[in-house]
Amino acid sequence: MNMEAMQAHYEIGRELTRFARAMDDRDWPTLKAILTEDATAELGTGPLKGSDAIVALIRQYLDACGTSQHLLGNLIVEVEGDRARSRCYVSDMHLGRGDASEPNFRSLGDYHDVWVRIDGRWQLSERHKHNRAVIGSMDVFG
Repeated sequence: MNMEAMQAHYEIGRELTRFARAMDDRDWPTLKAILTEDATAELGTGPLKGSDAIVALIRQYLDACGTSQHLLGNLIVEVEGDRARSRCYVSDMHLGRGDASEPNFRSLGDYHDVWVRIDGRWQLSERHKHNRAVIGSMDVFG
């Protein structure tokens, strides 16, 4: 791996982490800033077009539940000039707003992403979440 590819791997990994933390912190401006304006996504509910639509769908779920945590791992990045593809595992947990008896929901999945470098900064332009397993109740989301 050459130095440029190593740098892209680091930068994309950092943006993935920022994206996961922004979801858990409910930091919607940061989430939107990582996406391109015309980003597309398939998160299990049908195709989404545009950063506003992607953030709105994520908010629909996360604003309704309690604490969440998105953990990422096993990152692979393939760089082709100013475009890159990444894949990483995601394990996410969502708790209800009340005590431990409230429903919770977890999923094990794989993010398949496309990134573009714009003005020297990597931005997420496509995301597909492939769920491998789900545990718990969607009731946690209201």
